Amino acid sequence: MLRRFIVTGILGYFVLFMVLVLLMGFRWNKHRKAPDQPIDFSHQIHVGKLNLECVFCHETVEKSFYAGVPTAKKCMECHISVKTDRPEVQKLRKFWDDKEPIPWNRVYRIRQRNYVYFSHERHIKATDVKVNNLNVELGKPGIACQSCHGELKAMDKVRAVTSLKMGWCVACHRANDAPTDCLVCHK
Repeated sequence: MLRRFIVTGILGYFVLFMVLVLLMGFRWNKHRKAPDQPIDFSHQIHVGKLNLECVFCHETVEKSFYAGVPTAKKCMECHISVKTDRPEVQKLRKFWDDKEPIPWNRVYRIRQRNYVYFSHERHIKATDVKVNNLNVELGKPGIACQSCHGELKAMDKVRAVTSLKMGWCVACHRANDAPTDCLVCHK
């Protein structure tokens, strides 16, 4: 009887362990999937084919904490007369006409609390960055957007390609001789 109880207990712990591994794998896989967006915007077309710079749509990236997402007004600068017959542009037009913001779904999230500080501006304006992270195609110093966000020009639907967790950031700072003092990111 005792032996049966021990075997059942061990089997129960094994099943519980496997369920936890599967749940963690599901969460990891979900994190890596591209979220659905209200408008199927293609970076492959806009960045890859049209060679638009990131700052064209993400206007606040060079001067703000956040990169920002494009507004309907920004998109309509071109789409007032370009590809107006396309269903996705018609969705955009509806947001524009209704004067509603486009409810973009976040792809990346840095869990910022009162004691964590991250700034796109600081990274875009970084100097003395090693050659492998230079924004060579734009001809200016700074960390290329691709270093953290991947090759967006090859993505039809944007997905997270890096974890942006503290260990990943520290490894990047070390690889680029950036400061690793805690107070750089933790206030």
